[in-house]
Amino acid sequence: MLAPAKVNLFLHVGPVKENGRHDLDSLVMFAGPEAADRLDARKAAEPSLTLHGDFATPDLATTDNLVVQALAACETRGLRVPSLAISLHKDLPVAAGLGGGSADAGAMLRILVRLGTITPPVAMTLAASLGGDVPVAFLSRPALMRGEGEKVIPVHDLPELPVLLVNPGLACPTGPVFRAFDEAGASAPLDLVDLPELHDVRALAHWLESETRNDLQAPAIQRVPEIAGVLDELAGSHGCLLARLSGSGASCFALFHSRLDLKAASDTLKARHPGWWVAPSLLGGSGTD
Repeated sequence: MLAPAKVNLFLHVGPVKENGRHDLDSLVMFAGPEAADRLDARKAAEPSLTLHGDFATPDLATTDNLVVQALAACETRGLRVPSLAISLHKDLPVAAGLGGGSADAGAMLRILVRLGTITPPVAMTLAASLGGDVPVAFLSRPALMRGEGEKVIPVHDLPELPVLLVNPGLACPTGPVFRAFDEAGASAPLDLVDLPELHDVRALAHWLESETRNDLQAPAIQRVPEIAGVLDELAGSHGCLLARLSGSGASCFALFHSRLDLKAASDTLKARHPGWWVAPSLLGGSGTD
């Protein structure tokens, strides 16, 4: 089961609430298999979790892992979960703003639905208890994400988007970025965006550039100044229509007019920065199986 990277095409953030969280308004799309973790599970005599891939580290095989937490959330609610041997292939960087952990949890919930352990409505309820990005990651389709992430509104008829995802190999955890956002004193109420009809990548990129933003981009650059350099390089690539931070981590994305321009930019950045994670993909262009 693929667990694709989440890309926040825009991310508007409201002021901090009494519970310490924020209301959000975000248009989310998901990458193809070129930028995805993979989660496989089979029934077994004893439960297990093994990790593989470029970003697999021992600290990910703990109870903090959202895959483990998804299973624990089922058991806490009295749901009978079969004993599973789970294999998680980590190809997405961690603490990167791509929702990798949430994508893994979403994939685990989809597997449990397929096994008949839970229904989709129950999965959405569980997802909301696991974190703000998990409900939309469970859906893993273009959607507006609102509230604290629990309100997911599917969006149809968006064009497929040639996208280049880049992470400079630097962690940018969510908590400090939100604290920096709060310290900047944002106090205006969150106005929800009306999504127009957008049938091609140029129209979508123009609308995003002129009408939307990522409110966490500036505080993330404050924490990790190298992000600004990544954005400058992406924006300077031939055929780039929009370069922006995704989420709150150090990962940036660029939308391109054509796949040829996308490939050329990807090849250039890989040669120029061999230590960066660079993944060309297509937003909205694949499923999750």
